[in-house]
Amino acid sequence: MSPLLEFVEDTLQLAALTFMAGVYMIRVSWIFRFHAVRERSRAEGRAEAGIGYSLSNIALPWAMESTRRDFFFYLQFVVFHLGVAAAIAVTFIIPYAPRWLQPKGVVIGIQILMGLALAVAVVRLVRRLRSATLRSVSTPDDYAAILLMMAYFVLAILAVPNRPDRGEGPMIAFFILTAFFLFYVPFSKISHYLYYPFARFFLGRSLGRRGVLPAREK
Repeated sequence: MSPLLEFVEDTLQLAALTFMAGVYMIRVSWIFRFHAVRERSRAEGRAEAGIGYSLSNIALPWAMESTRRDFFFYLQFVVFHLGVAAAIAVTFIIPYAPRWLQPKGVVIGIQILMGLALAVAVVRLVRRLRSATLRSVSTPDDYAAILLMMAYFVLAILAVPNRPDRGEGPMIAFFILTAFFLFYVPFSKISHYLYYPFARFFLGRSLGRRGVLPAREK
């Protein structure tokens, strides 16, 4: 392993992670400065039930009309985000647990998953370009994010075999792009996942207290 690859796998990643964690701590502390509006309606339900349902809604495709009517769209969502999770996991596995990638089947499985996620990213980009409605609400950040993710999946597929002896170029590029993401994401729309649990928590608590929950089947 060359000194450059060792640097981008370890030192650079830790520095970028530290930076992102610092930015997120500032953002979370800012979020907690705001307090939910006190409910004025009579409580008819349970806040805990509303919170649980709201947070788990992402795993309940039948609960939303858009995914209930188009399950394939929801499947794309799942595959894409599993691919993202796999790519992120690889950034830790390669430098700190490379033995996990020794079985060829594991490597191929990860590559297939990220390949499917790449295909979904291409479909999403085409859909955004072809839809006049989506184009009208899209910003340069939207296009940059999806193009970067496409490049990220390609580099992750090339890097996951973890064979620097066959050429370090793809691995170095993969970890440099990973570090770039860690600096870029906190200031991009990709950071929506940071706000998701807070938004769902407060929405679920409010609706749960009002008793606005799906009726239980008897």
